[in-house]
Amino acid sequence: MNRIKIVFMGTPDFAVSSLEALLECGYDVVGVVTQPDRPKGRKRELAPTPVKAYALSRGLPVLQPEKLRAPEGVAAVTALSPDLIVTAAYGQILPKSVLDLPRLGCINVHGSLLPRYRGGAPIQRSIIDGEKKTGVTLMYMAEGLDTGDMISTVEVSIDDEDTAGTMFGKLSEAGAALLVEWLPRIVEGTAGRTPQNNDEATYAPNLTRDDERLDWHEPSRRLFDRIRGLNPMASGFTTLNGEVFKVWGAKAPTADDAKLGATAASLPPGTVIEAGAAGIRVRTGDGSLLLTEVQPAGKKALAASEFAKGARLTTETRLG
Repeated sequence: MNRIKIVFMGTPDFAVSSLEALLECGYDVVGVVTQPDRPKGRKRELAPTPVKAYALSRGLPVLQPEKLRAPEGVAAVTALSPDLIVTAAYGQILPKSVLDLPRLGCINVHGSLLPRYRGGAPIQRSIIDGEKKTGVTLMYMAEGLDTGDMISTVEVSIDDEDTAGTMFGKLSEAGAALLVEWLPRIVEGTAGRTPQNNDEATYAPNLTRDDERLDWHEPSRRLFDRIRGLNPMASGFTTLNGEVFKVWGAKAPTADDAKLGATAASLPPGTVIEAGAAGIRVRTGDGSLLLTEVQPAGKKALAASEFAKGARLTTETRLG
């Protein structure tokens, strides 16, 4: 059964667990397709994708077409003669010429409970939107954006302590387990296919700089979810004294955070209510939010309590 030839396509850490699971189960991965190396860090040096780094450590051939749909990209995959293509957060849409190539089809490990959160940032968007659960969908690929028939799903809870980083880890492991659980039936042709209800579809486009902007007129919970939904790939940001001021962490708001004294209640959103050992408390649209990790312009991230020691923050200090 495991002698079928699989081509794996993936790019970030999320995809590594699925590739590792295939190899550990003895499947024959004849090639790995990932995004080209990109500049990274302050020195802007080219860095391999996590999938490339792992694939090379396992001695697998790696392809990195700039555009998979280009003739040379299609030809390179065709030359591998795959029986099955498995993708996980590859980052490019597969053209029909590639979708039609393997006799067993193309399957995808997608980080949401489809048809909700189709697109490139389902994990971050689900947290930003305040969802209490998400999951992974194993699906057959089609020409549309995450529109293919579903094979199976698994639910994963989102806790207040979770960030995009921790959820990437949870969903990566859940997706890998779901993949190897269903692969035997996919190979045998006995896996079911459930069409998606397009009327229930929502979309999760890649994040933009505007998604990182913190609007202090929003409710505390909305701001908290945005901050943790960005972390650690990005941070929420506001301004302090005319300079960018990043927010990496905050404490989950409670009912007490909505109870403000007369003075605090009269302050406009974005005003610092207090700053001390607990962090920096900021007025929001419906109460307050305690910031726990911040990053002033040109400096490294640090605990908000440490920043507060020398920042001289008062109730006249306003963010944004």
